[in-house]
Amino acid sequence: MAQAGSIDLDSSVSPPRLSVRGDWTLAHYRELRQRIASQAASAEVELNQLGQLDTAGASLLSDWLGAERLATLIEHSPDLPAERLALLRTVCQALQGVPVVCPPPPPSSLREFLEHIGAAVSAQALQLRALLGFLGLTLASLFTSLWRPRRWRITALVSHVEQTGLDAVPIVALLTFMVGAVVAFLGATVLAQFGATIYTVHLVAFSFLREFGVLLTAILMAGRTASAFTAQIGAMKSNEEIDAIRTLGLDPMELLVLPRVLALLISLPILTFIAMLCGIVGGGLVCTLLLDISPTLFLHILQSNIPVQHFFIGLVKAPFFALVIAIIGCLEGFKASGSAKSVGDHTTSSVVQSIFVVILLDAVAALFFMEMGW
Repeated sequence: MAQAGSIDLDSSVSPPRLSVRGDWTLAHYRELRQRIASQAASAEVELNQLGQLDTAGASLLSDWLGAERLATLIEHSPDLPAERLALLRTVCQALQGVPVVCPPPPPSSLREFLEHIGAAVSAQALQLRALLGFLGLTLASLFTSLWRPRRWRITALVSHVEQTGLDAVPIVALLTFMVGAVVAFLGATVLAQFGATIYTVHLVAFSFLREFGVLLTAILMAGRTASAFTAQIGAMKSNEEIDAIRTLGLDPMELLVLPRVLALLISLPILTFIAMLCGIVGGGLVCTLLLDISPTLFLHILQSNIPVQHFFIGLVKAPFFALVIAIIGCLEGFKASGSAKSVGDHTTSSVVQSIFVVILLDAVAALFFMEMGW
């Protein structure tokens, strides 16, 4: 019956020595590894009682004793069978001169945390650099093709306007209508405590003209359009269609990027205007049903008490949001590799980046307009 190898201390002789016994084979590798890890090889070692042996056991003995010391012990162990002596000599010759690689010390949690932060910051810096470079390349292609009407992609532009603008009208209108109703209901609930429910009209108008109309539309376009741009261009790159476009002497920027950017620049302001109207209509419906504010009074307050500058402040942000969303969506599509997983990862990344940048730009714009007193 196979017996796992062992290392026993023989105290009957002077000086005491370690006796290697039992089977040193692959079947007992894990147990033998634990034993040599807990047993120092500083004392004298005897191999005469060694049982079955294979290359796994021989390598363990070499790791424990060292290849040179094991070779010396072999010469002083004539009682071992010839096949075991030959195997030990072969392993020693193979391992002599091989440097011992010590395992690296386990990294500290603080170091790993700081390394993770550094890698994330470095990745964001590289992403910002790539985004700015791609923005410059897009603007350069736009100005280059602007004076060459033959290179305009009118059909592609109209198609993308339909996909990004016309097809998005129902979801934008429904969402902003519902949010307008919620804002009016919450405003009425709070303002009723002060007897100022009439100012719910101001709350709905200010929020949708300045912020909610353009912000909700941009977030919807970031999730709907940026992901579509990334998936379309990423799939074309994985199928090597972009390489084929370059082979035909065409510019992928003019063929793929500019129609999408221009389409979103046209669609997003229009959708923003629709979102403002639907949000105000939703708030007006709540005011009519719950606050006894007639539609005539609602429209009168909008016309007399809400300056038109708030409409322009909200609308002027739409082209900037559209440019950022389109640039990020196209850039992530070009960064995708040939696998489906890469396309999916970059599609997710484009949505996250677009929403983050849109909210960041909106916050900066809000601070700017507030400092300007607009």
